[in-house]
Amino acid sequence: MVDPVASVDGLRDVRVTDVVVEIGEHLEAMPGEEMSDATGAIVAPGFIDMHVHLREPGEPHKERIETGTEAALHGGFTAVACMPNTRPPIDDLAALESLLGLLSRRARCRVYPIAAITRACNGEEPCDLRALARAGAVAFSDDGRWTRDSRALAEATHAVRDLDVAFISHCEPEEAAIARDLLLAQASEKRWHFAHLSTREGLEMLRAARAQGLPVSAEVTPHHLLCTQESALEMGAASRVNPPLRREEDVRALREGVRDGSIDAFASDHAPHTLVEKNGGAPGFSGLEVAVGAYAAALPDLALSRFVSLLSANPARILNVEGGTLQRGCPADITIFRDEPWRVDTRAFVSQGTCTPFDGAIFPRRVIATIVGGEMRYRA
Repeated sequence: MVDPVASVDGLRDVRVTDVVVEIGEHLEAMPGEEMSDATGAIVAPGFIDMHVHLREPGEPHKERIETGTEAALHGGFTAVACMPNTRPPIDDLAALESLLGLLSRRARCRVYPIAAITRACNGEEPCDLRALARAGAVAFSDDGRWTRDSRALAEATHAVRDLDVAFISHCEPEEAAIARDLLLAQASEKRWHFAHLSTREGLEMLRAARAQGLPVSAEVTPHHLLCTQESALEMGAASRVNPPLRREEDVRALREGVRDGSIDAFASDHAPHTLVEKNGGAPGFSGLEVAVGAYAAALPDLALSRFVSLLSANPARILNVEGGTLQRGCPADITIFRDEPWRVDTRAFVSQGTCTPFDGAIFPRRVIATIVGGEMRYRA
């Protein structure tokens, strides 16, 4: 069992109902209890993917809530945070409440909604962020459209200055956007998270901001840790992603940023499209089912405790949601994985989106079970 929050890294047994009841060595099964044998595997707090596109409402031909959350379970994620750039966007109470209703009926794992910063994610008129936060939004982002109007973004941050809800920036052009948003983070004293960091220069800017004490965090994707501009040339139109695949030196810098703690979280940016759309240049990859293996392939020397923190404790902290630890009384959300090679086969994906740069790749780590609220939702 590896739980960095509880400082546990050793052989343990875990007893659960819907919450963690007991952790110990050589626990005896009680009458009527079901036992799962995880010998030779790693038991960790449930993984949380804090950057996922479920495509509903509006684009069920790309992904449905059922298929996206089932893909999450297959990838070892007990929870995901879904981005607001749906059709219509999650920019008002009616849209958020409608989404929450869909999730309650159809989601297979926990789903935390991220709401838009501005109406229609157009970067101009701020949403009623306080009402959205009260209704269940865990963070705010205009996602791929980035909030270009600095005045609108400053107004938005001021409206929720007293709420512990992070703003998430999808930064393009990366360095200029990070510079602007760091200034706003400093002025507003709001927590700021930078999605899918992709350049060495952007990483250095965040390091400098942290050194000044700014409350900033960042995530990195599997494809930005493993793929380069050369990969894009080989893949052609299907390689398009935002931000784009970068230079080899950027990839090396991001890996080092993970190792030294400058990068806080792994996030897949799961962005499913149909094959026709991808071949036409639609940006994004399907990442939920390959992420854990890809991270291990990119960083084979990364300590298990750090690996687990990047996937569980840190996303939970950034989003201010439950989870990230298996301490007694916490939700029994558990990811079980094993270090053994496996081959990516997109024909076996449960996601409707099958475009990934990793089809056919052999990865060294695979998920073997996912438990949500004490219920076994996936077993390999």
